[in-house]
Amino acid sequence: MSGRYATALFALARESASLEALARDRAHLTAFFGEQPGLLSLAASPLLTRNQQGAVVETLATRLDLSALMKKFLGVLTRNRRLSILLAVLRDLSALEADHKGEVTADVRVARALTKTQMTALEAQLKSIAGRDVAINASVDESLIGGLVVRIGSRMIDSSIATKLDSLERAMKGI
Repeated sequence: MSGRYATALFALARESASLEALARDRAHLTAFFGEQPGLLSLAASPLLTRNQQGAVVETLATRLDLSALMKKFLGVLTRNRRLSILLAVLRDLSALEADHKGEVTADVRVARALTKTQMTALEAQLKSIAGRDVAINASVDESLIGGLVVRIGSRMIDSSIATKLDSLERAMKGI
């Protein structure tokens, strides 16, 4: 469902020549909810009325100085009781933006935050694998213990220590 919303929003932004504003809004919202992860759950709570959710969304849109298109889009999500899928819509929107630029999006989970040098090296490796420019969405997942998990489209590369330990455990059990 998030893909449909993202595709519709992207098409509207392209028609109105506001792709740059849309990318800026997406980045602001992604960063904001990255810093305040519980706020989206609170705003999307079924315990709040649509009017209350609308007030929260309006305050957020004003605070982040979002474009008129994004404000209207958030209003649609609020009216349809779909605020809970906002982060998925933002991820899908990021992939659409990357595809529009001729890039492919790689979702990368790492055990510890990557340095700038490591990020550059990873980007070069992924570019050689994908055959085109790569936009990296990196997130930290300490449960990996070490290593990383990369997903580019339907392709997944898992070099995490957690997966290797799990494979070793299954091999020792004879599974």
